[in-house]
Amino acid sequence: MRRINHFINIHNNRIEVLLKGDQGPLIVVLPGMGCSYYEWNEIIQTLSKTYRVLAFHRRGLGQSGLGNGSQNTSTVVSDLDELLNHFKIDEPVYLVGHSYGGLCVQHFANVHPEKVAGVILVDSTSVELKELEKLDLPVLNQDTDEMWIEKCTEYSTKDKQELLEIIRPSLNEKQRRLPTTIQNKLLDFQVNPTLYKAMASEIKEWTKDAEVIMRLGSFPDCPLIVIGRDKEYTIESQSENGIPEWELRQLEEKWEELITNQSKLSSKSELIFASDSGHSVHLDRPDLVIECVHKVVEQ
Repeated sequence: MRRINHFINIHNNRIEVLLKGDQGPLIVVLPGMGCSYYEWNEIIQTLSKTYRVLAFHRRGLGQSGLGNGSQNTSTVVSDLDELLNHFKIDEPVYLVGHSYGGLCVQHFANVHPEKVAGVILVDSTSVELKELEKLDLPVLNQDTDEMWIEKCTEYSTKDKQELLEIIRPSLNEKQRRLPTTIQNKLLDFQVNPTLYKAMASEIKEWTKDAEVIMRLGSFPDCPLIVIGRDKEYTIESQSENGIPEWELRQLEEKWEELITNQSKLSSKSELIFASDSGHSVHLDRPDLVIECVHKVVEQ
């Protein structure tokens, strides 16, 4: 199976798909909210030497159509299931989900346990995300879901040129290490109005999504690796933004607790905290993500 980067019609909606590799089990990568699978370039390139790797842009992201209705984890579960059917994948697959993508992975695993061979949650959003809202953090809590929904909704009304002027898209240090062609795609990814419409819907729905996932029942007792970010590294990095350290520490301690709870989903789990990594573990520690994929498949 050579590299395929094209469009698949799912539920009368165009989905941008990357399928790479021609041997081995199928690894499915689900990026975080507002993130492109292009950020996973190093990981996908490496894994595709041993496995087949499937990634796709959720509705409204990249060149995927926005479609109708709400964008939520149920939509992702349905679209992924249809993609697997389209490519005639009839064996269980390995799911790798980062952040919001990890929430989608948890939903898929609960709905289709028979289709899951193993899971890697990469600093994943927790089904207990409401616990974060209970923290009394005056500075950090200024960034509310409602504020982000309002901002994303406003951005969704702009055209590409207006977004270029407003957002002035840029790349972080780790993204600038990616190939130039990938960097250009990531810059273009940020000035797509439908990205922000999709994000507004995902943020609006994710608390309800988490409740739905918790009600669905048991997670499959499959090999599971839960990767969390480095608490001290994150606190030090974010302190430079003028956020009080005590707030950051309280947030990170709760986040660590929620990450640890995810390791209880399966009796075949392993909990790892990625040293020298913030939330974007796939960029800070791609080596660790690759190592964990090999480990889960070998199990």
